[in-house]
Amino acid sequence: MKPRSAEILPAGLREQVAAGAALRSFPKGAIIVNEGDNTDSLYILLSGRARVFVADADGREAQLNQIGPGEYFGEVTLDGGPRSASVMALEECRCAVVKRAELDAFLARNPAFALHVVQKLASRVRALTENVRSLALMDVYGRVARLLLELAEERDGRLAIDEPLTQKDIASRVGCSREMISRIFTDLAAGGYVVKEGGRLVILKKPPPRW
Repeated sequence: MKPRSAEILPAGLREQVAAGAALRSFPKGAIIVNEGDNTDSLYILLSGRARVFVADADGREAQLNQIGPGEYFGEVTLDGGPRSASVMALEECRCAVVKRAELDAFLARNPAFALHVVQKLASRVRALTENVRSLALMDVYGRVARLLLELAEERDGRLAIDEPLTQKDIASRVGCSREMISRIFTDLAAGGYVVKEGGRLVILKKPPPRW
């Protein structure tokens, strides 16, 4: 498991970044950036939650991630290419926006932020490598078990997932149908591996790598 906090800007650094950037608000359901666009701003999420996803020409979607306060997106456009994914607000979001024309000077003034960007990109490369490995070598159950353990963090001696997750969200992330996820969770609950408590998913014991 990799703590989500590794990709979240510390509060002090977040305030420093926001002080030198334009601020924008987006209502729930708004598309903040579109996959394929040539816009090149960096967005730091100050409040709210958003989902990161890709889609094909038929409208089928695959969710890559959900992000919350202190996380940021748009750093991939540093190479001058188009947006690699879309981002939609799951609730009202407030963002600090740094335009590409200002980004070099911004990073020079904020070396701690520049280092954080490099570390996050390295973390994303590792995560993508593991995703390719799981898609190629794991069955659906194995991908679900891996996702749950990746998202879980220790809370009061137990593993819990604070991120709101629907079966549709999980299906989108692991590349299968929602009906398949429903069957897997029925089996995991019956086996005493997972339980829903207070709107969050709690892992009572580590799921086996294979079912």
